[in-house]
Amino acid sequence: MIKAGIIGATGYAGEELVRLLLSHKEAEICWYGSRSYVDEKYADIFRNLFQVVEDRCLSDNMEELAKQVDVIFTATPQGYCAGVVNDEILKNTKIIDLSADFRIKDVSVYEKWYKIEHKAPQYIEEAVYGLCEINREKIPGARIVANPGCYTTCSILSLYPLVKEKLIDPQSIIVDAKSGTTGAGRGSKTANLYCEVNENIKAYGVLTHRHTPEIEEQLGYAAGEDIQIIFTPHLVPMNRGILVTAYANLSQNVTWEQVRAAYDKYYGKEPFVRVLDRDVCPETRYVQGSNYVDVNFKLDERTNRIVVMGALDNVVKGAAGQAVQNMNLLFGLPEGEGLQQLPMCF
Repeated sequence: MIKAGIIGATGYAGEELVRLLLSHKEAEICWYGSRSYVDEKYADIFRNLFQVVEDRCLSDNMEELAKQVDVIFTATPQGYCAGVVNDEILKNTKIIDLSADFRIKDVSVYEKWYKIEHKAPQYIEEAVYGLCEINREKIPGARIVANPGCYTTCSILSLYPLVKEKLIDPQSIIVDAKSGTTGAGRGSKTANLYCEVNENIKAYGVLTHRHTPEIEEQLGYAAGEDIQIIFTPHLVPMNRGILVTAYANLSQNVTWEQVRAAYDKYYGKEPFVRVLDRDVCPETRYVQGSNYVDVNFKLDERTNRIVVMGALDNVVKGAAGQAVQNMNLLFGLPEGEGLQQLPMCF
């Protein structure tokens, strides 16, 4: 059995990790770490786990945790993992970090967008960006896996075949994305109160959202050039889900069949990316609670542009599910182990 520890177990992504790992045949949770709830019963915080989890929350002492487990999940704010990781910890365990600390290879870009100093730049180069569908071969040997962001996972997977096959001008990409409120975390914030979110939809982080450079970096690798995109996120009154609608100029006159062939080339055998039938638009309700990403596209012959759509559950494939998928790859397990939950459509 893989012994796993979670730091940040009482956040939304942390609780989802617990839910998924409890159904995993090859893993056991040995540490429910939470700075805010030390010594409180985990099932008193999330009562869906009453009589399922009897453990109490422990501290966020990563050095002690590393001596006891094979893998540590850090479902923590930006800066935590980089602030505590060291050589001794990495000798004892592997880390799957759900924050952005090791996603971006350029330290100056990270510090500019996240407005904090990076405390462990010496580990950035070796960290593997854990988007399994693209970096599957690099993950098994990693000591640190940088679990991608939720907006970025949906945006990159929706656009990747088009960029890789040079079917679009990558400098023309515009991403319009909408997220449920769990994406903002479990902390108390006025902007996320029920009365602020209900019966409302709003753009935020316009031209400043921190997932922008992550999307640009990963799509830039696919394009073979530095790219810049426009990315605008929106908050919508639902608990979970991300819907991305992206627009780009086609680089040539292409047919629907050619574009579909590109998606089938990269995703035809992927267990968690579903390319929908022609003219079917992705919806968040049909991926809710699952590790699936649904994608599709429409060609606009009138303007020679393409509209690309993607949907995922932001706390599963956008966070905890992807982290478990990475854990499976790290330890040579079937990639879908613990991730076979079907979507809940209502």
